[in-house]
Amino acid sequence: MVAIALAVPLGVEDRLIGELLRHGHTAVARCDNADELASVLTGSACTVAIVAGGARFLTARLLVESDAAGVRVIGLVGSDADRRHAASVGLHELVDAGCPWSDLEAMIAGPAPGSAAPPRPERGSVIAVWGPAGAPGRTTLAISITAEIAAAGFSVALVDADTYSGSVGPALGLLDESPGFAAACRLAGANGLDRGELERIGQRYLSGHGSFWVLTGIGRPSRWPELSAERVVATVRECTNWVDFTVIDTGFSLENDEEISSDLFAPRRNAATISALREADQIVAVGSADPVGLSRFLRAHVDLIEAIVTDRVTVVMNRVRASAIGLNPARQVTQTLSRFGGIASPVLIPYDQAALDAAVLTGRTLRDVAVRSPARIAIGQFVESRILPQTGARAKTRRASRARPAAALG
Repeated sequence: MVAIALAVPLGVEDRLIGELLRHGHTAVARCDNADELASVLTGSACTVAIVAGGARFLTARLLVESDAAGVRVIGLVGSDADRRHAASVGLHELVDAGCPWSDLEAMIAGPAPGSAAPPRPERGSVIAVWGPAGAPGRTTLAISITAEIAAAGFSVALVDADTYSGSVGPALGLLDESPGFAAACRLAGANGLDRGELERIGQRYLSGHGSFWVLTGIGRPSRWPELSAERVVATVRECTNWVDFTVIDTGFSLENDEEISSDLFAPRRNAATISALREADQIVAVGSADPVGLSRFLRAHVDLIEAIVTDRVTVVMNRVRASAIGLNPARQVTQTLSRFGGIASPVLIPYDQAALDAAVLTGRTLRDVAVRSPARIAIGQFVESRILPQTGARAKTRRASRARPAAALG
């Protein structure tokens, strides 16, 4: 027996009620629209929600709330418009609205073949995104990587550890008057940080494609002493017990402050960046694919490989375009990195100014505003092939994430 909630037109509802009762299921909620269903998911005891594919009955908010409540959503589509709408909000578990009950019963009985939830690692992985001075796109790439991991069905937290110009909060339209990462570091310094505190401090970026946690950065650069090496390490390690992946947006400087200070026990401004890089399971080193950006990256990359084990570094060249580098830009960038830096197989991200502007304007991820953007596609392929685990099937449908209860999401 399965507890089922419904949000479908009245005529469809009458037909479904009779069938589900005949097959031993129970109808725990009958709602007139998506918002009404989203508001009753928590505490309704339902495990499956059947909704019509139209905009009235299916919204991104409903999918976010269903993920948080651990409720599986099945969509009934009666037209191409319904299918397009369902795809646009991130629902892919669909059946034809006029299908026989046996088809719907098969969907209710369990996920479709190949849609198993991804295997959860015993310890969460840490991905640090670093790049030299000159705004090569660290924050944009960190946000996009986080969004792609969340869309694959994993729980993920985005951490802003940049002590010079933290900008994750503004980029996602989140309030950052009370920096989440600094608060977490203070609690870690007092041995008071745990999963409950992380969920209290963190903010939730809501998306029908996949929601994720955000620990915003310091609003004023003068607050950098709060992010000491010990606190950062303790916070990052606690995050690995909280979520499957932790993506850290770091600062650019790799200078060892001890070399420029006579006080060996004074706080170090670059400690947050260096500690995050050393704690990372994988470092994504990003540079801008133009003559100035390449020069900056190659010089800074030397410092990176001296401070960090090189087999954990993946090089990503951002904003690849012929207008700044000449004909066949991909080949020119690859050859330059190989010749002057000994760097092989870099990841190349094409420049898509219109899509990036749309993301900044709306405070959304690139995946949310331009899923077909060449830049978004390249980042998605990079995450799929080099970051996500390659064993077992990955989630292709909505699944419950390790989020706070839906009621707490507001």
